Amino acid sequence: MNTILYVYAKGGAPLEHAFPRIAGCGELHVLALMPLPDTGAESWRAHCASITEVHAGGEAAVDEIVRHAKAVGADAVLTLSEFAVLAVAHAADRLGLAGAGATAAAKARDKRLMRESWAEAGVPIPGFRRVSTEADLRAALTELTPPVLLKPAWGAGSIAQLVLRSPDEVPTAWAQVAAALDKGNQVGMSELYETEADRHLLAEEIVTGSVDGWYDVPGYADYVSVEGIVADGVYHPLCVAARLPPIPPFNEVASLMPCVLPEPLQRVVEEVSRQAVDALGLGTCGTHTELKLRAGELPVVIETGARFGGVMITKQVEEVFGLDPIAMLTRQLLGERVVYPERMLVEGHGAAASVVAVPADSAGNPWRSTPPWLPRAVDWPAILSPGSAIEPVAAFDRPIGQAVPAYDPAAGVANWLGVFMLTAADAETLLRDCNAVLDGLEDGLNQASERVSGRTSSPGGR
Repeated sequence: MNTILYVYAKGGAPLEHAFPRIAGCGELHVLALMPLPDTGAESWRAHCASITEVHAGGEAAVDEIVRHAKAVGADAVLTLSEFAVLAVAHAADRLGLAGAGATAAAKARDKRLMRESWAEAGVPIPGFRRVSTEADLRAALTELTPPVLLKPAWGAGSIAQLVLRSPDEVPTAWAQVAAALDKGNQVGMSELYETEADRHLLAEEIVTGSVDGWYDVPGYADYVSVEGIVADGVYHPLCVAARLPPIPPFNEVASLMPCVLPEPLQRVVEEVSRQAVDALGLGTCGTHTELKLRAGELPVVIETGARFGGVMITKQVEEVFGLDPIAMLTRQLLGERVVYPERMLVEGHGAAASVVAVPADSAGNPWRSTPPWLPRAVDWPAILSPGSAIEPVAAFDRPIGQAVPAYDPAAGVANWLGVFMLTAADAETLLRDCNAVLDGLEDGLNQASERVSGRTSSPGGR
């Protein structure tokens, strides 16, 4: 039987979704470089032959992966976490196992290297500058066309992203980014291998996006993502995910499949994503490529990760297109034969979305109240279309009954209250329901709280 070492760090698909699919390909051993989640443990621990927790970073993390892989006789080592991608790539290289490749993985993690590789290859990207000091940021604001987005070069989850329009905003923005990065570190959203990651920032022009000439219907964001797999250096795009407009400054709230872009336009997206992924020189890994749509022009590439999209994106691919990306990648890393679609898939069956709950509505207006978090007590049929279904994802749940905090625009994923898997009959219904969840959840939680309080305070109530 094949032996697989999974390296855990925060991020990626929930373990209760990922582990059954990985364990279906061989004996699964887990090395946790961050504390494992308690949520959903009863459903994923049974799939593990062993679990070891060793909290390490930098080269020590690579050493631990290599040591543990040799101890269990691993035939493949993988991770679904953005923050462990580089450490795993270094370990796979040292072990002589298939992987993204350390040099290429660094380009897919460090957004400075990523953009420099793309600029050299002629991939359409926004203007950018490296930023290490306040002076660098001030200079970038004079050299680039504002507004400018300041972001961590190794960041993920929209943490510490700020929009600047004038050099006068630099001192305040610099302090806000530092505070936001601290908050990200507190929730485990930080790079494992590169110990100086927080010192590396990037400033880039905000491309004027537009859905004009792309979507035939309103309501979608002006950016999309392409999910794929690189197998022995060959890129296989699987499908496109649409997005809801993000909440300012750039907090993502939902990915939707299938994408309703006409097929010829999806093929344009496919080709630009291929240029971006090929320019990084990746070996074998999952990929998640984000692109900004522009009126009358090619899409601009925002970023590529050497891993699948997070939350429930791989589950959406399963639901709509009948592919199991996690099992496909695992088998590829094991050297087994994997059959990929000849071309990226554009038509599926039904519709599915990952919806991120934050304390703001779909327009970005912060909630007026702080209801307790009771997602399973919400009257969902009153919010959703007939036939649609929604399920809270346990891995992303905050403590039940805890008051919802105020919305923090710079906190990115630290704003997350929870994640929902939403399914609907078709893309039109799915779009309607995603917005209905974002706009109706505050009232739904308040009403749920009233019902629960009424039951517990009534005579004989429990």
